[in-house]
This record gives sequence, structure tokens and C-alpha cells, in this order.
Amino acid sequence: MGPLAGIKVIEFAGLGPAPFCGMMLADMGAEVLRIDRKGGGPDLLGQRHDVLARGRRSVGLDLKQPPGVETALRLIDSADVLLEGFRPGVMERLGLGPEVCRRRNPRLVYARMTGWGQDGPLAKAAGHDINYIALSGALSAIGRPGGAPVPPLNLVGDFGGGGMLMAFGIACALLEAGRSGQGQVVDAAMADGAALLTSMIYSLRGNGLWPGGRGENLLDGGAPHYGTYECADGKWVAIGPLEPQFYALFLEKCGIDDPDFADPADRSHWPRLRAKLETLFKSRPRAEWCTLLEGSDACFAPVLDFDEAPAHPHNRARGSFFTQGGIVQPAPAPHFDRTPASPGGQPPAPGEHTEAALADWGFSPGEIAGLRAATVI
Repeated sequence: MGPLAGIKVIEFAGLGPAPFCGMMLADMGAEVLRIDRKGGGPDLLGQRHDVLARGRRSVGLDLKQPPGVETALRLIDSADVLLEGFRPGVMERLGLGPEVCRRRNPRLVYARMTGWGQDGPLAKAAGHDINYIALSGALSAIGRPGGAPVPPLNLVGDFGGGGMLMAFGIACALLEAGRSGQGQVVDAAMADGAALLTSMIYSLRGNGLWPGGRGENLLDGGAPHYGTYECADGKWVAIGPLEPQFYALFLEKCGIDDPDFADPADRSHWPRLRAKLETLFKSRPRAEWCTLLEGSDACFAPVLDFDEAPAHPHNRARGSFFTQGGIVQPAPAPHFDRTPASPGGQPPAPGEHTEAALADWGFSPGEIAGLRAATVI
């Protein structure tokens, strides 16, 4: 099942955005085979159950031996997609660079995930999400006025600008390969992707609609009618009635009849309006605000934590979360009406499926026995 059923993917084991991309492809029905270091690599995050590794099988190979490299190439020969997340040059040093692989398999989509890209002055430097979004400009806009920039978890660089755009690039390249018969390299850089995610902000800036500093604009918490507020019980809510009709409904439902609120576009009033809304929301517990506002066009939602979100009625109705291996986790998205996505099986241990997967990908019993005797697997 899934819209990518029939697509075969070789994923070289890594951390963060590349495994997230592999998870997305597997959720959509692709057959994803992960190549792990023989014997398993270091568990850098100390995870017994890695949600990002769900839905695929694992082959353990010793890529320091020529037969291990040849085994990987044999697998790549019958793949539609290869994805890797190493620094530039690592795959080439292993003998598995795009020129070698695409010479053997011209239709191969060779997807590469890095922080800075395959070229440029920073290409070979180490980094993490916070560095990539800092360089892209995104980090500078997140935080309170006069305060430090605040990392938005690692969602903007690793997963939005990284793994998700890598999956989009793969889908685009697969479509083109279906027409041309030729694969290509997808150079996905988290810094590039994070920059792309700020496109609307650049539009607002270009039109004079983003004049303030950090935390002083319409969508960064500066506007009183687009922000979060603490309730009487210490829990929080989020409001965003930007459009006039939604703003009018919000005022009506909250019983606000105050001339100060008449023109939400007047930035000179924003500090005073925020203070008044802070007092208002602290007058009731969150549950009462949910009863009053949730489900209306007042653009309201409770700020739920990671325990509360899976239990919310809307998320339950949509199937937005599920439990596998005792771990609550997000479900595949988006939804499809004919070819529904599925999260597949539990995350594999490194090398868990080596012999069975090699057999399924065309290796004979004798070849598999030879690889084991040579300590390649």
C-alpha cells in the first residue's frame, strides 16, 4: 500500500534528517533497505526505539572490505533511490559516489543530505540544526523582543528544511526519471532548506509589512492577536484571529468591548492590548477557554504538550498519532484516499534482516554464505 509502493530505496544509516526522509518514504509504501555498519554503530542518542527508523529492514555490511562495497553496489543496481547523509566526499572515498553508482544504474536518484551543501566555503565544516538556521536568517526572527534568538527545537533545519525537502527532491527526481530514463543527484542542504522556509517573511519584508525586530511583527509573537497566553491554571492557549471577521468574532466571544481593540493594525497599541489580553486569559482556566472558543472561527487552540496532543479528540479522530513498540509517535502524513500510507514495522536492529533482505534483493544462498564466511556480513 501507499503511493510509493514498488519504489526501492537504499538508505545509508545516519542521524536526523536523512533517516526522517527514509521514514517518510517508507511510510508512503517504498521498500527502504537500510545499510548499517556491520555489528552496529554507536548509539549516539541512547535510543532503544528510534521512531525515525520505522518501516524498513536493515543489512549489516563491512564497507571497509571490497566485497562489502561490491555487495552495496549490487543492491544499488536494483534500487530506484539512494539516500545518504554523510559529509561531502565520504561516499566517494568508500567507492560509492554518484558517478560509480549511476554508471551502473543510470536511472538511480542519488539523494545527498548535508548541512551546508555539497559545495561552498562551509561545505566540509561540521554543524547542527542551530547553525544552519542561524546562517539562513530564520533563527534571528525567533524569540522575544530584546531577548536572545530561541532555537525552535530542531524542526526548521533538520526536518523541515532538511529531511522533508529531501523527500520532495526525491519525489521530483523520480517523476523526471520516469520521463527521461535518467536519474540525477539531489543535493539537499539544511541551510538552503531553512532559507526557503522563510520565503513568506521575505515577501512581508519586501512589502513593508515586517518592519520590526525579533518578536515585534505580525507572525513572531509581536502582534497581540497572534500569540500565546497563560491561563489561570498555568496552562497556555494560542490565538491567531488575523482576518477582520475572525478578529470580530474573537472579541465578541471573549466579551471584549474596548475601543483600544478597534484597530489591531495600529502597532502603537500592541503593548497595551497584549497586557489586557494577558489579564483576560489569566481570569479563567484553560478548559473554560476551550469550551468558549475551540472549534469556532476565533482561531484558537490550546497549547498541548507531548502527552496531551495524542489524546486530543481531533488528533484521535484524524489518527494523527499511534503507538508502536510501546512508543507513542506521529502517524504518516499526508492522507491519501486510494493508497493510504502505513508506518510499517518496528525499527530494526542494525543488521537484523541481512540474509533475508539480501536474498530478496537477488543474492543466492551460496553468495550469502560466501559473504558471511568472508566476515563481510
